[in-house]
Amino acid sequence: MSTKPKNDLNLDEQYKNMVQSVETQEVYEPEVQQQTVQETPLNLGKVNMERFTGERAEDADFHLGYHLIPLLSLPSGGMFYPEGTQLSIRSAKVAEVRQFSTIDESNVLDIDDKLNEIVDSCTRIICTSKRLSYKDLLEEDRFYVILSIRDLTFPEPESNLKIDHTSKKGEKHDIEIKKEYFQYFKIPTELDKYYDSDRKSFMIETRSFGTIEMIPPAIGVMQKITSYIKEKQQKNIKIDQSVLQIIPYLHRDWRNFNDKTIFEFEMDLNGWSNKKYNLVYTLAEKMKVGIQPNMLVQLGDEEEEVPISFRDGIKSLFVVQDIAGELL
Repeated sequence: MSTKPKNDLNLDEQYKNMVQSVETQEVYEPEVQQQTVQETPLNLGKVNMERFTGERAEDADFHLGYHLIPLLSLPSGGMFYPEGTQLSIRSAKVAEVRQFSTIDESNVLDIDDKLNEIVDSCTRIICTSKRLSYKDLLEEDRFYVILSIRDLTFPEPESNLKIDHTSKKGEKHDIEIKKEYFQYFKIPTELDKYYDSDRKSFMIETRSFGTIEMIPPAIGVMQKITSYIKEKQQKNIKIDQSVLQIIPYLHRDWRNFNDKTIFEFEMDLNGWSNKKYNLVYTLAEKMKVGIQPNMLVQLGDEEEEVPISFRDGIKSLFVVQDIAGELL
C-alpha cells in the first residue's frame, strides 16, 4: 500500500526503550495505591504513585529482556492491528534454540511449527490493557519478527546470516541478509479507498456481491489451515486448494476459525459463480504485504536483486554453525 513505511528497525535504540509491562501495572492499581498510602504511619505528603509504577514496569521489562518493535517498521505497517497495540520481543533462550535445532527441514509443516514456537516464546503483544496472543500477528509480519528475534539472540558479527551470490559481472559476493535490503509487497493504491481505519481491514464494495471484508491472514488462522492440511494428509483425503487460497483472507479472527468453518466455506464456495470466485481470488492476491523473495542490494555501481536463502538451511536461523570465532 502507498503508505507502507520503509524504515528499518533500529535494535540498538530498542535496547534503551523498554516496553511497559501490563502485569506490573496491574499490581499497582489505584485502589491498592490508596490503601498503601493510608497504611503509612507518617504523613509524607502527596505521593505520585504512577511515577513509581512506571519505573517498576520498566525494571521488570529490563530483566525480562523485552524490546519494543514499532508497528510501523513491520511489513504491514501495523495498519491491521487494533489501536494501542504494542509488540515486543526478546532473545531466544537456550532451551528454545535447542528445540528449534530439532527442525525437520524436509517437512514444510514442521518448519512452520518450529518458527511459530519461536514467535510464541519470544514475543509479547498487548492492546491497551488486554494481552493478545502471538496468533494475532499477521503471517506476513512473522518473518520480519523472527529475524528481529535472531538479531537479539546473536548480536555478534560472525553470527550474521550470509548468502553466496555471483553478480551480473561474474563477481562473487558474500552478502549479509539485512532488513534494510528487503523489498515488500504493496497493496495497490487502487484499494486505498476501501481501507476502514476503524475495522482495520478492507471493506471492498462490489457491484454484484455487496461488501467483502478482507485482511491479510493472522498466524492463528494459518495454524488452523496447517492443522487442517495435516489431518487430511494423514487420512489420504484430497484437499481443495482453491478453498485454502482465499479463505484465510476472509476470516480475521482465529478464535472462531476451525474445521467446521472451512467445511462450511467449502460448501458455500460450491455455489459461487466464476465471476465471484475470480474477483475474490484476485483481491486475495493483492492483499500480500510481506517480504518479497529477493533483496535489493547495491553491488558496486549497480543494484541487483539477490534471492533470500539460507546457506546452512532454515536451521541456521537459530543454530549458528560458524564456530570459527570460538576456536583458538
